[in-house]
Amino acid sequence: MSGLNYNHLRYFWAVARDGNLTRTAERLNVSQSALSIQIRKLEDRLGHALFERRGRQLHLTEAGRIALDHAEAIFATGDELLGTLRETGAARQALRIGALATLSRNFQFSFLQPVLGRNDIEVILRSGSAADLLGGLQSLALDVVLTNQAPPSDSLTPFITHKLSEQPVSLVGVPGRLGGARDVAQLLCSHPVILPTAASSVRTGFDALTSRLSIRPQIAAEVDDMAMMRLLVREGFALAVLPPIVVRDELASGVLVEADELPGLTETFFAVTMERRFPNRTAQSLIARARTG
Repeated sequence: MSGLNYNHLRYFWAVARDGNLTRTAERLNVSQSALSIQIRKLEDRLGHALFERRGRQLHLTEAGRIALDHAEAIFATGDELLGTLRETGAARQALRIGALATLSRNFQFSFLQPVLGRNDIEVILRSGSAADLLGGLQSLALDVVLTNQAPPSDSLTPFITHKLSEQPVSLVGVPGRLGGARDVAQLLCSHPVILPTAASSVRTGFDALTSRLSIRPQIAAEVDDMAMMRLLVREGFALAVLPPIVVRDELASGVLVEADELPGLTETFFAVTMERRFPNRTAQSLIARARTG
């Protein structure tokens, strides 16, 4: 079997980076037909289509995205060899993670920790809204999305939702505000609270809980960002309703203390992927580890 023709791969790499056959042909001073032939030969050699045309634009297929990752690594290593001759370098696998912008940073770190510092893996971490991240997942720009909101799944958007963990939700505050009290009803009647916004499942559960207890809490702030809630509760002007993992370091050091868990309230963390013929094996192993851990 013949080896890979790296000239074909370089032409593909150039078109993939430009996203436009005409522009690439002009830049490389070759005809569009010659460029198309080179890419077709690479597709024949690999046995998969690398591009699909949508209107006037070329978009990478799943196989094309994988080929681009390898092409980037191959040519980067070649440049390193020519430029320094200090080390041969090794191809690094890209791991593209999307995380909801409001998601606990501690949870994200725990998920990624097994691959941090590995020389063979480059972690690309992107945060954003659920819509943006799921769009990136569908376009193959992301391998996995971390979220606390399970997305809808139907025949048009076949997301695969992996439940990673379910964290209890507690009432947390500085020692001076909590004192020795641990009773949730008593604390909610006597202290202002920082709450997630109404769109949060935790907030929905909290509102149901206070309704059952016939309590109307004094709301100090409504925040959709766990990192901001962490900063605010440390200031000591109110208690906060959040999963202890968000303030894990503060609880360990004694900066914050935890009252009783809020009965029936949990926050669930998910990893969302797409059905792919060539899944990212590192992402799969991280998901498996998080589910068993």
